[in-house]
Amino acid sequence: MAVRPDMVGMVVRDMAASLRFYRLLELEIPEGVEGEPYVDVTTPNGYRISWNTLEMVKGIDPEYVENPVGQRISLAFKCDTPAEVDALHERVVAAGYTSHKAPWDAFWGQRYAVVVDPDGNTVDLFAAL
Repeated sequence: MAVRPDMVGMVVRDMAASLRFYRLLELEIPEGVEGEPYVDVTTPNGYRISWNTLEMVKGIDPEYVENPVGQRISLAFKCDTPAEVDALHERVVAAGYTSHKAPWDAFWGQRYAVVVDPDGNTVDLFAAL
């Protein structure tokens, strides 16, 4: 049996707000799914991301409790150039979202920035220097 990672799923409070944010990060999410309890897309490099409404998750697991203390998993979006990191960060912030950390040249050899999605998750943007 071959076991391999296939999808990262997120629990969201507001599907439409979350999808608007992730479309800014150039995910090709179909229009008209904002009212659905579950949405997933396959990225160009072959992994899937899903959005699951809090209501749906609680329907599946009545004992589910949101635990907003800290974050242990984050999504990172690779850009082609350091200038694209800066431009994408600027576009996200101009759309009204929060910057957690403005673009900087990280010691590990990448241009890096961190923004915050509508559910408070930090999302990394990066490119090789």
